[in-house]
Amino acid sequence: MSIIFGNDLIVILLFGAAVFVFSYLMSDRIIAKIHDRSIGSREEVLRLMDMMFVETDRRKVTILMFLLSFGLGSLVFLVFWPNIIIGLVFGLAVTFVGWSIPKNVMQGLWEKRCNRFVDQMVDGLTIMANGVKSGLGLTQSMERVVSNLSGPIAQEFSLVLNKIRLGMSVEDALNELGDRIPRQDVQMFVTAVNILKETGGNLAETFSTIVITIRERQKVEKKIQAMTAQGLMQAVIITLVPFVLLIIFLVIDPNYVKPLFTTPLGVVALIIMLGLQVIGGVTMKKIVTIKV
Repeated sequence: MSIIFGNDLIVILLFGAAVFVFSYLMSDRIIAKIHDRSIGSREEVLRLMDMMFVETDRRKVTILMFLLSFGLGSLVFLVFWPNIIIGLVFGLAVTFVGWSIPKNVMQGLWEKRCNRFVDQMVDGLTIMANGVKSGLGLTQSMERVVSNLSGPIAQEFSLVLNKIRLGMSVEDALNELGDRIPRQDVQMFVTAVNILKETGGNLAETFSTIVITIRERQKVEKKIQAMTAQGLMQAVIITLVPFVLLIIFLVIDPNYVKPLFTTPLGVVALIIMLGLQVIGGVTMKKIVTIKV
């Protein structure tokens, strides 16, 4: 074993053979993943921005994503010059991460918007329940919500009302609302309204029941967040410890970690380490993420 790992040429050949076999066996998935991470990622960013009522230019989004990915990757490659292998490894890693940043940022903003919409449903459905009790119809009650509240619920309800005015049925307009805001509470609201319009029933009482359900769900979610906060922080710390130690050793004694960057075996070890860190971080994040 020491003879194999002590010979740089054998290490390079074995690593190259492993990469070739893995790429050959997973070629279809790799190509699909690359497409999803490139063109598919840009389209997802544009779709999320459109759903959040943000006007944007496709060309500007494309330029920004190229700068964050290939631009930063090229800078990292130049920083490690003339060490081409290390520069390629870290440059490709930064390029991959940089291309995913806009999509992850927009998904985070979209999740916050959906959560804020659900939070506003407590006040919105209360207003609608009072409107129905006073003799107003469903659309008139929604208009009261739009005039009294702001933010996502006003935007979404305005879009629903505009589609109804243009001739779309109330059921279809509400179903589209449920598709745009994929939350259980929104689906419950849409389903309840559509069923009661067909069979008849007390809308005001139904809205009050949905408000109580949302409040109880929020209590459970906050309790879970408090219980998993420590585990999430531990996951972040454990993931960052190897990188912090590497930086400390580079500052204190660069020669101690120099073989990691100057020998083929060290480069392979770095690649394996990065892969294991990503897998471990994602796994720990999934463990402490509990959906209600």
